Amino acid sequence: MRLATAANEAYTASLAVSELLGCKQCGGGRGQDQELGIRIPRPLGHGPSRFIPEKEILHVGSEGAQMHTLFADAFAALGRLDNITLVMVFHPQYLESFLKTQHYLLQMDGPLPLHYRHYIGIMAAARHQCSYLVNLHVNDFLHVGGDPKWLDGLENAPQKLQNLGELNKVLAHRPWLITKEHIEGLLKAEEHSWSLAELVHAVVLLTHYHSLASFTFGCGISPEIQCDGGHTFRPPSVSHYCICDITNGNHSVGEVQANSAGSVSVSDSFFEVEALMEKMRQLQECRDEEEASQEEMASRFEIEKRESMLVFSSDDEEATPAREISRHFEDTSYGYKDFSRHGMHVPTFRVQDYCWEDHGYSLVNRLYPDVGQLIDEKFHIAYNLTYNTMAMHKDVDTSMLRRAIWNYIHCMFGIRYDDYDYGEINQLLDRSFKVYIKTVVCTPEKVTKRMYDSFWRQFKHSEKVHVNLLLIEARMQAELLYALRAITRYMT
Repeated sequence: MRLATAANEAYTASLAVSELLGCKQCGGGRGQDQELGIRIPRPLGHGPSRFIPEKEILHVGSEGAQMHTLFADAFAALGRLDNITLVMVFHPQYLESFLKTQHYLLQMDGPLPLHYRHYIGIMAAARHQCSYLVNLHVNDFLHVGGDPKWLDGLENAPQKLQNLGELNKVLAHRPWLITKEHIEGLLKAEEHSWSLAELVHAVVLLTHYHSLASFTFGCGISPEIQCDGGHTFRPPSVSHYCICDITNGNHSVGEVQANSAGSVSVSDSFFEVEALMEKMRQLQECRDEEEASQEEMASRFEIEKRESMLVFSSDDEEATPAREISRHFEDTSYGYKDFSRHGMHVPTFRVQDYCWEDHGYSLVNRLYPDVGQLIDEKFHIAYNLTYNTMAMHKDVDTSMLRRAIWNYIHCMFGIRYDDYDYGEINQLLDRSFKVYIKTVVCTPEKVTKRMYDSFWRQFKHSEKVHVNLLLIEARMQAELLYALRAITRYMT
């Protein structure tokens, strides 16, 4: 298999490096005591994630057959095994769909040339100051022959890409403001105009990377050791440090022990899980006994929408983006504002009038064949993914909780499902969880480890990663709904 061969070649190369340098802990190389005088960088972070302990994340070389195939596919497609992949592998079914979609968007036949695709990824990630993704795609952009001058600032890119800046800005921060006039401006820009197929490709890329920035910050993804911000030469150097650990991004034994010792007991959060289980049981009983009227359901949506505007982080401070990031987008002061703040009334987006399944999916698939199918599969996997567990409990139906998370995100974006009782959200999602959700989805650059640690304290890290998958797919679908509805209105 070609993919496996590529991964095996990389693995063989890493073994050769290990033998050259001499691995003191695993016994490889030139001898136990020989020093080569080579200054080896140490990882600056704590493995693939700043939020999840290294010991909880699957290490390369210890994976099973299914995981090995996934890693091989990722390596063959990307030319690397990045930390996003190492965290997403908590959920192999989703990761497989994600990698397949991203590979198609970036490398397979499509309306946009390859260097445009990576540049749009840079533009999208920069809106959220996500240096991790920006740096990855700067390298990819150059690798596929992109003009280095474009990287000096958006003003040096072709006018056609500059024109996309407004849509990128609104889509990232206030997608409900997108109108058919935004679409018309791009499609009728004379010699710099976009075709419908190109625009759909660009919109999918923008929403993909806005959402992936949310995952990157929401899971505390660390830069790889070879990337900017991912390493240090600070002492102590490589004593007690196995060269094989560079491949896995691990710390020295001493650091792992120090990190483990510093973990905080959360046994008291056991009662939070029990209370959540009880609320789920009570809500199911209420559903079985009576159903609220349409008027009551509409009222509960409006209440939840207003309350979502009152959820904000105590760490809510504006961070000035660094020059190497801000040069890739315009209007750095433009950011997230709540759906109906300052007297502005934006009509509710009713899914019954325009939804992904009946409208968005077919539009994307018609203008950019097969992508609609790939995205749809990814949405469904994230939404329906379950292992029927909840913290320490097994055989639990978590569908009610998953739907509350998904619909809360769409509620923040002004999107309403007529058949959903929004009163359930306040029963199932506590304030600390709502703060985390809103921050990850709306202002991901402000996510902190404290926020990550403060919600669902008794839950496994794999369950929190699953939450992040729900958040990024619900966000991507919300952005797509507004953009595709505007395209549809332009076309009709």
